Formats: sequence, structure tokens, C-alpha cells
Amino acid sequence: MPRSRPTQSDYSALAEFRYVLRRFLDFSEKAARKAGLTPRQHQALLVIKGYRGGDPISIGDLAERLIIHHHSAVELTNRLVESGLVVRLQDENDQRRVLLGMTERANECLEELSGAHLDELSRIGPLLSQFFVEEHGGMKTKPQG
Repeated sequence: MPRSRPTQSDYSALAEFRYVLRRFLDFSEKAARKAGLTPRQHQALLVIKGYRGGDPISIGDLAERLIIHHHSAVELTNRLVESGLVVRLQDENDQRRVLLGMTERANECLEELSGAHLDELSRIGPLLSQFFVEEHGGMKTKPQG
């Protein structure tokens, strides 16, 4: 079924969604810096910890998950290793492949940050549901009041 042209309500819903999303991202970036990490390092640790149930992740998969170039993921990995947050592991099945694992320090830092993020998401969750309802495959703002 062809999508109809966006309505004013669609524009309002999308604008509100982006606003709430931007506020969450701003919260996330500030929380990472307060914990002594760059936002990218925090994102990388979250990807490493959350990858396939906690399995070690390759640098290539890290690059894909962060939507960055492979060489940028290598540089990020180098900084994480130098900071004592990540260790390189040899893949038992392919000796050419390097996998990444987190240190205890990284796990503790990520646990604290993730708790704060989950709290923030539970706070803004009602904001998101307040503005959006699905209608005929599209988005529409709920009437206020």
C-alpha cells in the first residue's frame, strides 16, 4: 500500500521524537564523560558487552555495530586497550582473527552507566508513548488533554 504524504501530525510526531531522542543522547554523552569515558568508548563497551549474549566480538563486528570504518574501530580499540578497559583475545578457531573482551574495570564502569541509562529510559518512556500512536502504518501524535 503506497504511503500517503506526511501530515502535520506526522511532522509533529517526528519532531517530538527527535527532540526526546536528542535529549537522551545528550544525557548519555554527559554521563559517559562524567564516568571518564568518551561517548564513543561508552558505545563501544556497550556493543562489546551486549554482543550475542556476551560472546567476544571482532573488531570488524564492532565497526559494523558502531557504523564506523574498520580503521576507526582499530584506533578506538587501541585507546580502550591502553586505558585498561579492553583486552585483545586470539580466536581459537582462526588465529588470524582478533576478538575483544572487557576488563573488570570496564564491566564495573558499564554497569554503573547502564543503570543510569535504564533509569533515564524509564523516565522518558512515558514521554515517547505520550506523543506517538500507530495509525494505518504511520505515526500520529496523540491528542493532548
